[in-house]
Amino acid sequence: MSQYIIVYLGGNQPSSPEEGQKHFSKYMDWLSSLGDAVVSPANPLKDTCTVNPDGTVTSGGTTAMSGYTIIEADSMESALTIARACPFLEIGGSLEVSELMEMPGQK
Repeated sequence: MSQYIIVYLGGNQPSSPEEGQKHFSKYMDWLSSLGDAVVSPANPLKDTCTVNPDGTVTSGGTTAMSGYTIIEADSMESALTIARACPFLEIGGSLEVSELMEMPGQK
């Protein structure tokens, strides 16, 4: 079985703590429904810095990536089906799904 990364892009902030809790609950239910397919769930990002080609560092990122989840699936189509059910889409976010490749000589 292959591994896939689901990258979270954008998304709207909740308008209240209650709305945030409701969304978080839906998200955790979605993750739970995936069972053993989840390799690395719920990896939010914060305090991003960019290291530039000349070695300088700037605060912030160049993408809207806000986190990721790694799953196992039989195919890209299966991974996309899993991603389509993610509640992150309900808050205006987008998802990018990529198959992870094993580097030669690793593992």
